[in-house]
Amino acid sequence: MARNELRPVIKLRSTAGTGYTYVTRKNRRTDPDRVTLRKYDPVAGHHVDFREER
Repeated sequence: MARNELRPVIKLRSTAGTGYTYVTRKNRRTDPDRVTLRKYDPVAGHHVDFREER
């Protein structure tokens, strides 16, 4: 049985240009657009914006 497509797996890439990524799930019903989250980038050493990539 396939996973529910309402909550797809997305990749969040750092906007600091370090190439660091997080993998998470999102709810398409509440967040239909691309998601931007502020998370810790261990390569940069501080919190930066992470954007959803497709």
